[in-house]
Amino acid sequence: MKTEKDEKENHKGIKKENQNKVQFLGKKTETTKSKKKGNTENTNQIPLEKIPFYKNMFFYIFLFFVLWVIATPYAFTPTPEEKPLNEVLQLIQEEKVQNITVINDSIEIQLKNGTKLSTKKESNVSFSEILTNHNLDISKIPGEYKVEKPPFWIELIPTLLSFAFPIAILILFLSRMKNAGGDILSFGKSRAKLFQKGKTKITFADVAGNEEAKREVTEIVDFLKNAEKYRKLGARIPKGILLVGPAGVGKTLIAKAIAGEANVPFYSVSGSEFMEMLVGVGSARVRDLFAMARASQPSLIFIDEIDAIGRQRGMGIGGGHDEREQTLNQILTEMDGFDPRTNVIVIAATNRPDMLDPALIRAGRFDRRVTIPMPDLSDREAIIKIHANGKPIAKDVDLMQLARKTVGFSGADIENMINEAAIIAARTGKTEITEEDLEEASIKVTLGPERKTLQSEDERKVTAYHEAGHAVVATFLPEMDPVNRISITARGGSLGHTNFPPERDRYKETKTRLQSIIATMLGGRAAEELVFAEYTSGASDDIERATKIARKMVTEYGMSDLGPISFNGNDEEQIWLAKQMGEYHTVSQETASRVDKEVIKIVDKAYTEAKNILIAKKQLLDSISQKLLEQETLTQEDFKLLVSGKM
Repeated sequence: MKTEKDEKENHKGIKKENQNKVQFLGKKTETTKSKKKGNTENTNQIPLEKIPFYKNMFFYIFLFFVLWVIATPYAFTPTPEEKPLNEVLQLIQEEKVQNITVINDSIEIQLKNGTKLSTKKESNVSFSEILTNHNLDISKIPGEYKVEKPPFWIELIPTLLSFAFPIAILILFLSRMKNAGGDILSFGKSRAKLFQKGKTKITFADVAGNEEAKREVTEIVDFLKNAEKYRKLGARIPKGILLVGPAGVGKTLIAKAIAGEANVPFYSVSGSEFMEMLVGVGSARVRDLFAMARASQPSLIFIDEIDAIGRQRGMGIGGGHDEREQTLNQILTEMDGFDPRTNVIVIAATNRPDMLDPALIRAGRFDRRVTIPMPDLSDREAIIKIHANGKPIAKDVDLMQLARKTVGFSGADIENMINEAAIIAARTGKTEITEEDLEEASIKVTLGPERKTLQSEDERKVTAYHEAGHAVVATFLPEMDPVNRISITARGGSLGHTNFPPERDRYKETKTRLQSIIATMLGGRAAEELVFAEYTSGASDDIERATKIARKMVTEYGMSDLGPISFNGNDEEQIWLAKQMGEYHTVSQETASRVDKEVIKIVDKAYTEAKNILIAKKQLLDSISQKLLEQETLTQEDFKLLVSGKM
């Protein structure tokens, strides 16, 4: 039985876990408070309330069936056999009819033997007249002869069901859409989320790292606070700021920090939210957004993923007059229409600046570009400390060492890694997050979770030699980082992995290091050839990456006998259809052939170097492979002992 004290402690633990997460460089963790009126709001969102029964669609469906049953009292009874009117009259002449009931134009007949029949008559003639015209006497009907007329409201029900009910359902549907923020009659309304003045609690103090980017936007904050100071000196503050950087580095967080520092309303919207299937909706939403921002100035507009609507115009397959381009034109018009005294600044974020239309990024529009790179070593350490705050991290965990092992991680990756480590620790029943949990989480973030792939013994042996080949070659090549982990456990799309994270941040690569990287990538394939005299498809990804690096060495870096000449007409990593259609090849066939030969030469040289190392270190290759088959995973310490011959 849980005591009251236990319940309180449990409540505190749950409350502690519900902390705000940060998407970038690390927002300081704050305990989530109870929602109060006036907190960060979305003007387009409506609190969930209990829907009255008369606004529930199921109520009207039920009402439909009730009316249908009332209007058709015989809907659930067997339908009498229908006969032509002439046959019914003949039956009356033969005195075989017992009862007749006339309901409007329908006639129900019951024969003396109990059989029930039905027939139809014309609307403009009564059944009595029909009998008279055929020289038939009602007296030939021994039973009842009834003429019934249903109430007038019963006759109206089919009309209501045919016309009024569908209209009522349509009105109800539109009403529900409006309550959900999707009113069909308000397509032109902006869907921007409003963070009201004084309610955006994020400031620059909550952003870890990237001091250069914060200094760039400090002027914007000062302008919003003291606009008159700049106007007196004739200064023009940029109308737009373009935040450029990879996914997960914190572009959105910095935009919120600007709004929080300036203490102004903050309108946040994604580029894709301007688009709809109806023509003109995007432009209308742009006008509405800028009108709201002007009405509450000084204010900020933040457009995330602006490349969704800001791509270069006139290069698409469908021509230059589509809805997206009309939306972009409206944005350009609105930014041009800013009065110099208007205190509205537009901030946009993208990780594809090459796709943006030149008119969008010219002076007078998004004329200031702030680049937010991946966090460096000191930034990563600060981010790790922020996200580790409030979590039971083991005392022996070295956060600086962890920061060294996370080269290439964004702020979002680091947050995800620490969260995954907490999940792993909880799953294994631990009370604190250990270094082992963090190591496993980092591998999971980069390579994916473990897969229980059932390999045969021969396949496990090939995988072990393949991964050992990578490790041995990397150990005896210059400028290569030390091996951190080797495993033959399947993860993602691979059956094994060898991990050697960079020891430091590198901003440029030497020719020697690139050659060593290529040789290391081909080390697995070389080990397969040396030991088994056979090749497998497991080296396909290694070969692809090695070839790509070699081609860049020739075409972009000038690291070949062809000299310092760029042979790359366009960046392969940045190709997109609209630009590709307007480009032409700048390299002749002869030159392309020479480029291919140089690429082959670099790859062949690296492969030969890898094989020579493995031949010389064959004994070490065997011992590492055997240990992998026994343990499946080798740590950095295990590998060092094997290399030194102490294990």
